[in-house]
Amino acid sequence: MNPFRRIWQRAMNNDALREKLRIIIFQSDTPLGKAFDIALLCCIVASILIVIVESLQAMPPTAKLVFTVLEYVFTFFFTLEYLCRLYCSDKPRDYALSFFGIIDLLSTLPLYIGWIFGPVRYLMVVRTFRLIRVFRVFKLFSFLQEGDLLMRSLIISAPKIGVFFLFMVIMVISMGTLMYMVEGNIPGTPFTDIPTSIYWAVVTMTTVGYGDIAPATSLGRILCMIVMLMGYTIMAVPTGIVSAQMVHDHKTKRKEDTCPECGSPLPSHAHYCPFCGLKQEKKYIPEQDVTIK
Repeated sequence: MNPFRRIWQRAMNNDALREKLRIIIFQSDTPLGKAFDIALLCCIVASILIVIVESLQAMPPTAKLVFTVLEYVFTFFFTLEYLCRLYCSDKPRDYALSFFGIIDLLSTLPLYIGWIFGPVRYLMVVRTFRLIRVFRVFKLFSFLQEGDLLMRSLIISAPKIGVFFLFMVIMVISMGTLMYMVEGNIPGTPFTDIPTSIYWAVVTMTTVGYGDIAPATSLGRILCMIVMLMGYTIMAVPTGIVSAQMVHDHKTKRKEDTCPECGSPLPSHAHYCPFCGLKQEKKYIPEQDVTIK
């Protein structure tokens, strides 16, 4: 039998080794697990900084070579870590298809793909998403709950924001076309076509104002002022939509976290009301049991 195959079969049947690795890699309650997570976070930060610094044009050749070697070292470490996660996971397929499983895989692929398509290697900055594990390492679960509230509000508000976005598209097309009609016939005008005029409308309405295109006629300037004022008026609409949804969800959550009998506030882990003793139907998950894998 092939010796590599024999080693592989022994490793796959070694339940004790898989359990030890699972505790170290997926749990941060043990000293080894927390040390592994902290070391992983440090490697992620270091690899991201290397990618950013390496993109500088004035980088000396020697330093560039050192950073390239370090990139390979970090990528090998992250690849080995990903394979270990698959090896010791109770359900490897579920992990591979999870959010963190996909991010872990994507953080290892850019360097390999960069052998064929060079610039793709800079997509290694996707490793920044792996820093979300800092919430699990340092038990910052309240921040995760706030992030979940924000994500829920964004998802619920998506249809309204979609309608607003369609309205904005209609507005910039209309204003860009009007500006082309006003300025398009002026000699030396920058509004040479409707797409360029739409680009101007987007830049002006979003209050970015690059200044590369500007109207020359009085009518064009009046139209420009109208577009500016419209931008200030309507650009805050998406923020208001999401904020209103967040306030609504926050009030709903607070209402759910009160006793239906006496209206007293309930701890997040309460199965009985501490004031009237009523048993709570909702099952609360203790904060220390919430983990990110």
